[in-house]
Amino acid sequence: MRFDEPMAAHTTFRIGGPADCYAEPGTVTQLVNLVDVFSSAGCPVSVVGGGSNLLVADRGIRGAVISTAGLVGISSGEPDQAGAAVVTAGAGTLMDDLAGWCADRELAGLERFAALPGTVGGAVFMNARCYERSVSDVFREAECLVFAARGCTLEKHGMNAAEWDYKKSPFQGRTGPDPTVLSEGSTIVVSARFALSRGDRGDLRREMAKYAADREAKGHFRFPSAGSMFKNDRAFGKPSGKIIDEAGLRGFSVGKARVAPWHGNIVVNEGGATADDVRMLVEEIRRRVLETAGFDLECEVVFAGDWRADTTFRENTV
Repeated sequence: MRFDEPMAAHTTFRIGGPADCYAEPGTVTQLVNLVDVFSSAGCPVSVVGGGSNLLVADRGIRGAVISTAGLVGISSGEPDQAGAAVVTAGAGTLMDDLAGWCADRELAGLERFAALPGTVGGAVFMNARCYERSVSDVFREAECLVFAARGCTLEKHGMNAAEWDYKKSPFQGRTGPDPTVLSEGSTIVVSARFALSRGDRGDLRREMAKYAADREAKGHFRFPSAGSMFKNDRAFGKPSGKIIDEAGLRGFSVGKARVAPWHGNIVVNEGGATADDVRMLVEEIRRRVLETAGFDLECEVVFAGDWRADTTFRENTV
């Protein structure tokens, strides 16, 4: 546990002010105890994962921040009733590590998530989608910590297709403007089970290498970023990156935050960018796209922490 911990050290944007208190439990029991202790003391609790889809305010985060990054581990179990191989992974396990572990055991279904800079918990929470495959395509069950003021409980949450959609999962329900802060009924994914098919190790490793190379070629790792800034809305008829390009915003910058010159839907930290730089850049992108194309872009990246009161920052940016 650390106090005044800079959140820039825990996000792929490399941006973010201090958390009043930061903790990274290594077991589910430690997680439960920490949440209970802080919440019983009336302290707000924010839960974060690997920080790959997160922008933290320059003022940081008030209260306690608990990271699930320490909840790692992968195991396999008995096949399910349909004969699919079942693999369980802790919320803090990197998706790239899980994909590699499965490929080495000739288990197919997660290879498209190779080189995804995120954890299992975050991927399940966001229903991450890579190369036309979503986490929900292979998800079967999660063990969750369900938050309540009267005390937390560990529960299983099985697959129900009606609860899932593009970049939507049943674990996103929160009240208030900051989706990282726990509220009554919030669920924290502590581990997830996936149903996979059989494949050839060599083929799977080649597939992983192909997707990793494509991410590299698209410039996902040239500068600190959070990957895609905006969701793709199929009703728009084209990807958000193309819409942003057509609005003439590729390469546009505010301070040290810039729309990547090679991809309209990636905002990068060129070095020393502030959260306010990114926030203002996001607002300007949304304003210009709405003005020129009539589309109101929705952020995929989560905005967390103590943001200044600013009427130009629309609440639905989160």
